[in-house]
Amino acid sequence: MPKRLSLACAALLMLSACSSNNGDSAAPATPAPTAASTATAAPAATAPTLAQAGTAAAPAAAGTTASTPAAVDPSIAADRAEAAAKFVDDGSFVEGKQYQRIEPAQPTVTNTGKIEVVEVFSYGCPACNAFHDWMDKLAAAMPKAATVVYLPASFVPQENWPALQRVYYTAQALGVDAKGHDAMYDAVWKSGELGMMDLRSERPKPQAAWPTINDFAKFYAQYGAKPDEFVATANSFSINTKMKRADELIKAYGVESTPTIVVNGKYRFSPKDAGSYEQTIKLTQFLVGKEAAGK
Repeated sequence: MPKRLSLACAALLMLSACSSNNGDSAAPATPAPTAASTATAAPAATAPTLAQAGTAAAPAAAGTTASTPAAVDPSIAADRAEAAAKFVDDGSFVEGKQYQRIEPAQPTVTNTGKIEVVEVFSYGCPACNAFHDWMDKLAAAMPKAATVVYLPASFVPQENWPALQRVYYTAQALGVDAKGHDAMYDAVWKSGELGMMDLRSERPKPQAAWPTINDFAKFYAQYGAKPDEFVATANSFSINTKMKRADELIKAYGVESTPTIVVNGKYRFSPKDAGSYEQTIKLTQFLVGKEAAGK
């Protein structure tokens, strides 16, 4: 059973992963934070309580709701055939060792017909921060038959991961997620402006000093998001629904730590399982080829 994560996770080795609290990777969605700014922060005991979001069903939203793969159009079929033709199993990667099969196979996040490569991550995870430059390389190394998707986890609420999950989906809804993705890691782990750790003292910030949704809105304004629209979207029912669905998918995939790679709802592994960041890219290419070849 995974051990409880604390901010001491920042001191882990590069290939370590941030784990869920108790093996149940899903956590209730929480509304956007509304605490006062850090300049006037009160003790953590006075910070607003985060209430559980609504869980009623809503229409499917692209990029957030698990779905059955769409009918593959001719161009995607050609891309799959090209990936399948290049697939070679030389025994370097073994099921049950470097990667695990998800039984039964689960729905994908999107409905593009392409082979889906998912990174389950959190901006609040130091292991994800250490890996994210390599994740960019992984995305660039994928064949045309594959599509890369980011699935934010919320399973460490004591470190504000649900709020970071909310922020990702808000940025995605406003079309600024890709523009601000790498910069969000820097804002959490380099400048510390949007993080839960005081980087100077290397101690956790009190909850009242956590960044608010207004702080995140100001951050994404530099990428074209209107702050008022960002705040309104973050507090919307549709974002609550996306968060709930993400939690359900992460649990269905059997993910208990971040970062984790999931290929087409059928295979999962972590960089540690793969053996190195470079091997993570090679293993992902292998599984995409395996899926394309129907092996």
